[in-house]
Amino acid sequence: MSFLVVTIPVSLLVAAVMLVLVIRAVQNGGFDDWEGPSARLLHDADSVPELPDDGRDPPGDESSARESGPRPGL
Repeated sequence: MSFLVVTIPVSLLVAAVMLVLVIRAVQNGGFDDWEGPSARLLHDADSVPELPDDGRDPPGDESSARESGPRPGL
């Protein structure tokens, strides 16, 4: 029974801390936008294509071209 003297207050303290964190998140608007992050995931914001149509490496990718050599089939 002596373990209950420690376990119950500790569990109540942890529950109180969690409740405070949830209340603070709600007040700061942490749960306001449910659809925004999932919609932003679908939009690709890359301005440089992975492989240009003319077969050249994208700008800024010179190091990988030197290390790998010419690409076969292009």
